[in-house]
Amino acid sequence: MVIHLHRLTPAKVWLGVIPTLWWNDDFINIDIGIPYEQALSEMALAGYVGCGVGHKFPTDPKILRPALELRGLRISEPWVSTYFTIKAMKRHTLDNVDAQLDFLEAMEGGSDDPRRADLVVSEFGRAVNPLPVALFPNCPDFSEDEWKYLIEGLHEAGDKARARKRRLCYHPHLGTGVMKAEAIHRLMDETEPGLVNMLLDTAHQAAAGVDPLALATKYADRIKHVHLKDIRAEVVDEIHHRELSFQQGIEAGIFTVPGDGSIQTFPEILGALAAANFAGWICVEAEQDPAKANPLQYAKMGREYLREVLGW
Repeated sequence: MVIHLHRLTPAKVWLGVIPTLWWNDDFINIDIGIPYEQALSEMALAGYVGCGVGHKFPTDPKILRPALELRGLRISEPWVSTYFTIKAMKRHTLDNVDAQLDFLEAMEGGSDDPRRADLVVSEFGRAVNPLPVALFPNCPDFSEDEWKYLIEGLHEAGDKARARKRRLCYHPHLGTGVMKAEAIHRLMDETEPGLVNMLLDTAHQAAAGVDPLALATKYADRIKHVHLKDIRAEVVDEIHHRELSFQQGIEAGIFTVPGDGSIQTFPEILGALAAANFAGWICVEAEQDPAKANPLQYAKMGREYLREVLGW
């Protein structure tokens, strides 16, 4: 495989980090009390230029924007959990999409900086990852009607994002109806490329038994946002063997930063994206318990790994 990593330059690829190193945004009990200001300072200290939105962040852009600018940071993405596959939630979901797009305009208005945030979404209708149940055996499979509602809803959300000159990026996620390989392929096959892009999360895909390199190769042209995250394969095996929940898996250490776990193909994954002239956010992530994994230490580890791979 020819690797074109020289094409991934700081002028077109921006390295961010997701706040789940400092606290967990799904399970708020996984927290040691780190304030958002400390997290932002440590993100900048570790060498990142952007970050996802964490639940501890101020919701008022007049407060958050100066805090980010003080540290040379940008927002890489807000998260929207969609609920298109369950009853009476389409309007609420699209209202949330509008609210997040408004938030981004307030955060970036008046700036000509090309590092614009993407809108990251994932369908959480019937998802089991928030629940205290065995993760893998209970992952939902969507019915034909649910697939219809999901595709229609994503197209409407994607149209809203495109109208605001944003990219909607779909995040296949453990414990949801778009976790398995066949579901990811169906989502890509049935959605309009101009409206629905893919977010490649290397760890969520690898933990689900999906080869992230194969996805990066097949969908390089549609991948517009990346969460670069590693897995500990022995913990994935433990989740299967002991029938653990998603939260238990996180607490057991399923995830870590790239270069510290079991995925060996990060250079090839980045090479596949480079060959497709990828431009956008690549964000280091590791949903870890900060009481067990020092956030700044792991943030620096992830950034140093990318420095070794990319050369900057």
